Amino acid sequence: MTAFLKQTETFIETWHGVTAPNESARRMAGELADTIAAFEKLRGTLVFEDEPSSFEAALQAAKETTP
Repeated sequence: MTAFLKQTETFIETWHGVTAPNESARRMAGELADTIAAFEKLRGTLVFEDEPSSFEAALQAAKETTP
């Protein structure tokens, strides 16, 4: 068991009073470390204005087609 997984299980048990119910839950919690690392790699590379949200893009498309 990795240190991250053990720490995550301890935090969950401390805050929520439950333990991982089975090996699948432990595996998923362990995969969380990879997800966090992937987001950390993106830190500083993305800004909110880089790409318009789909809602904003839809508004612009509607605006351009309306006479």
